[in-house]
Amino acid sequence: LEYFASNSRSTMKIIGIDPGLRKTGWGIVNVEGNFISHISNGTLIPNSRDELCGRLLDIFQKLSEVVKKFGPQAAAVENTFVNKDAAGALKLGQARAIALLVPAKLNVPVFEYAPNTIKKAVVGVGHADKVQVKSMVKIQLPKANLDSQDSVDALSIALCHAYQYKNRERLNKAILKAEGR
Repeated sequence: LEYFASNSRSTMKIIGIDPGLRKTGWGIVNVEGNFISHISNGTLIPNSRDELCGRLLDIFQKLSEVVKKFGPQAAAVENTFVNKDAAGALKLGQARAIALLVPAKLNVPVFEYAPNTIKKAVVGVGHADKVQVKSMVKIQLPKANLDSQDSVDALSIALCHAYQYKNRERLNKAILKAEGR
């Protein structure tokens, strides 16, 4: 609980990362008290003609630039779901490893969320479809330029962590109050 500030006007910049080998989405939000605002978002597209290791390196370098440029205090990444295509899941896992490694290397705490948790936090329903998620992201972050589904997903991941952060902050305050501090 020490990670979460007890100040009611505390701020936190959060990057959400939606990893992929063809496209990696990223989105950054700022939490200040009860307000969440959009900072930036985008899509990293590695050269599809590169071998796997070249694409992973490209994602690593580009994502590192984004994290260094915006300096988030937390990173959120979607947990991988395993589908029928084991080879595809394995490759996605490698892109996901880059999404976990970049913030960790830059001393940014990383949080992971299940897809249904993200959808429930953003839409209110754990089995929402992509259209519903995009609509709710647009409503909650009207200044965001949603350039791809990948950046929409990344912003939804960042929003999910923002809500978790705000709830933890409230819990921390309640514990301090109960302890008489």
